[in-house]
Amino acid sequence: MQNKPLIGMNGDFRAARRDATALSWFNSGYFDSVTAAGGLPVLLPPYASDADLKQLLSELDGLVLAGCTQDLDPVRLGLEPHPQTRPMPARREDFDRRLCKLAVEMRLPIVAIGAGMQTLNVICGGSLFQHIPEDVQKALHHRDPVDKPNRHIIEIVEGTRCWDIYGPGEIRVNSDHHMAINQLASCFRMSAASPDGVVECYESASDDWFCLGVQWHPEDDTASALDMQIFTEFVAACRGAEPAILQMPQRVAA
Repeated sequence: MQNKPLIGMNGDFRAARRDATALSWFNSGYFDSVTAAGGLPVLLPPYASDADLKQLLSELDGLVLAGCTQDLDPVRLGLEPHPQTRPMPARREDFDRRLCKLAVEMRLPIVAIGAGMQTLNVICGGSLFQHIPEDVQKALHHRDPVDKPNRHIIEIVEGTRCWDIYGPGEIRVNSDHHMAINQLASCFRMSAASPDGVVECYESASDDWFCLGVQWHPEDDTASALDMQIFTEFVAACRGAEPAILQMPQRVAA
């Protein structure tokens, strides 16, 4: 029986407080989704040593870059902090940046979700909008702090992995973010966008590297059943099998 691929995933972090010690924890949606897709999750706390992290990554078959309820620090992005921005703890962002850099250098298969998608884009040379309502003209509601889950339409680019996973046409995805991709890193190509032009999905511009970034949350309870296909295709790539999306016959334009 073939061993299950080992899939690393980062977690959340809370710094020590007067009434509580420092804490790392993991959203169960990520490791449950990987498990359901046939992978074996490996939880990664915020290692302080790059050497230790690289040793562990060398044993993994793929990486999930998890989202976060907080934001990347705008100061590190060269931006003036916005009142709506809530930076994640420095130890988490430091670790996530180092994790992204090493995973890209090692060309590990990657699925990057939410803030993980944003961090990966920054590490690869892209940039971010800090607050969609002010930075994007005629912006949709990408976050509703009162009525959750918020959902909106995305338009998928034909011929991409996202197209092959979800099929043609528009789909609705869950949405809870106010930062977004501004300039996309040159190593990526856009796979889907919302009608206001916000990048909702990107993928590696190189066909021999499985790397998919999504702004929505396929691991969440509010995701659709079809979202699970993201993890299925990802785990297949981590296993070394040819992803099913590459085995499908090419669509013929109508």
